[in-house]
Amino acid sequence: MFSSDQSYWFVRKVICWRAAAGIAWAVLLLPPIAAVFLVLSRFSLLHPVQTISECLSLLTSASAIFSLILMCGVVILVGFLNLEYYTVIPTIACSKIALLGHLLHPRQLVNSLAHCIMGIIVAWCCAITIGDRYEILGYPCPQSDGDGSPHLCLNEYHLILLLAGAFVGFSHSLLGVIHNMNYVSFHTVQQYKYLLVKGSLPMVVKCSATQALYSIRNYIVLYFFLGYIPKAWICGTLNLHLNSSVQPLDSIAGLLDLCLLYHLWISTSFLLFTWHITLLLFRIFVTEVYSFPVQSSFTEEAHQCLPKVLTEKQPMILKFLALQDLALLSQHSPSRRCEVLSLSQPGGHPHNWNAISKECLSLLADLTQRLVAYHDTVATNGRAKSLSAGSERKTSSDRSVTSGTEELMSPRPTLLLKTPASVFARSIVGTPRSPLTAPFTPDLDSPLTSPALRRFTAPVEQCSPWFGTVQSPHVMRRAPKLWSTSTDSQVNGSPQSSLASVPSPKQEPSKPSLLAQFLQNRKEQVYKELMLDNFLFQLPEASSQALFADSQAHIWALEGLSYLVQASFSEDQFGVVQTTLPSILSCMLVLQEAVDRHFKLPHASSKPVRSAAGMGDSTHKTLRFALRATLKTAIYRITTTFGDHLNAVQMSAEHLKRLQQFLEYKE
Repeated sequence: MFSSDQSYWFVRKVICWRAAAGIAWAVLLLPPIAAVFLVLSRFSLLHPVQTISECLSLLTSASAIFSLILMCGVVILVGFLNLEYYTVIPTIACSKIALLGHLLHPRQLVNSLAHCIMGIIVAWCCAITIGDRYEILGYPCPQSDGDGSPHLCLNEYHLILLLAGAFVGFSHSLLGVIHNMNYVSFHTVQQYKYLLVKGSLPMVVKCSATQALYSIRNYIVLYFFLGYIPKAWICGTLNLHLNSSVQPLDSIAGLLDLCLLYHLWISTSFLLFTWHITLLLFRIFVTEVYSFPVQSSFTEEAHQCLPKVLTEKQPMILKFLALQDLALLSQHSPSRRCEVLSLSQPGGHPHNWNAISKECLSLLADLTQRLVAYHDTVATNGRAKSLSAGSERKTSSDRSVTSGTEELMSPRPTLLLKTPASVFARSIVGTPRSPLTAPFTPDLDSPLTSPALRRFTAPVEQCSPWFGTVQSPHVMRRAPKLWSTSTDSQVNGSPQSSLASVPSPKQEPSKPSLLAQFLQNRKEQVYKELMLDNFLFQLPEASSQALFADSQAHIWALEGLSYLVQASFSEDQFGVVQTTLPSILSCMLVLQEAVDRHFKLPHASSKPVRSAAGMGDSTHKTLRFALRATLKTAIYRITTTFGDHLNAVQMSAEHLKRLQQFLEYKE
């Protein structure tokens, strides 16, 4: 076992430095961005030369330099928050209740508060930069009384700009949770960082201007109805007065000021653009390809080699970059492929290949197990299904998938389980295996779970008519039919055959007892509550998207294995790949069958609606389609290379029959 220091060497030596480089570039880009904002906010068509000269003189003033220093501090804090909250596996809420729980999480509330404060700071800097009526919060009131005592009046233009910064910062943090803006995806086509920034810059400008427009629209409506609250609080706290001769801004006439609306929009666009460009640079720097050594001559550097790094569970960015490096070296680096297929000296064992292939197969087996558990849960409409009764009703497809996965994994438990904290979590040797289930499985211990859902997901009695029953996922749960087990037998606990419960023509059906009627009415009430919850709060396709949320790792594992197997046909001098070729093919065929079964379920095969352009990455919505295409391509890559030689591979008859379909190009 490696120490914790060795486990997190990549974060200290690589990730932190990459994040620091992204923040440094964002700080360097801040002065030209601020200069463009200054010109746009003070530009006059009637006096263009005078405007430019004023802007040049203002850029060298003490107030502008102080504002620039404050905004640099905000950019550094935004970069730190990006580093703190980023993830390579998106958090997908399968229901609106779960999404509400994410928004109200204490960690998210701290993030929202930080964005509010940063929004106020940037808005204050914008007010100082624009000047004129936005520059100060209080100004001397007109002397309307004869006492001669000076009074300060509230400058509502300055206040409305500060509140706009707070509102935009808060809404930006909420949109970040809804649209997974902390999700860091990896580019399919590798490019230089300069080209990536250059290509993404128009999108960032458009996204910032569009989001600022919608945010200002919502803010204006909110300020129209609730603007008097912050005005009264500020006046009471700072002992300011309201100038009755000035039109208040929380009115239709005050908010129809086009100059005010323009300055609000340009300031908000500047705020969002600085945050978005910082996020873009962070994504580009963090996802840059990192080349891991395949093997090392020094023992102290062994934990930094690719076979050891692939087995690490945390941090997840390290595992993803290692799988990305594996996929790239298997395609474009013959010298590193030779190191993977080499034998250890002394001993002559293929340690590198064994470690890499074992980890990739374990990832694919975990995904297969999740797919099987997902299908079993959907087939039983969310109820726990006993393996003893369910095995008697399994179809041929169920048997083939289960038998294939049992060779690679330990048996699944029979109870309804929660979603694991990490999709890569596996048990230690000698301990029970960590359960893996479908992501839509509800957390019954959560305070957000309704009592009806806890009662509904209770284990099913053996005498229940729903015990072991496999239904179509298109059909909702119904009340027991005439041929189901009688209610009396359910209450008494004595299971009877389904035919015995049907009354004969000569017998009159017995009248159910009061307890049976109460239980039946209660069951129907639970069904109605659950159906209403699903109608109001369930998000379509969310469970399928969450199931494949980490599939980028499986895509790289498939590419790495298939390309290495393809290269072994001519480069494997010692035949190390041929020893694991049956396991690789069996694992891929079992996964392909499980994926095909999944795409027959509702919402799985439908393409997601194309979302509007924004900084939120939506590539996770199409990962299941990319995985299906990559899986089929990987199998074809192996069958095309080996051809009829695969007929000599030791596999089950069903797998050989399925493999023959690929050899004949019928899949």
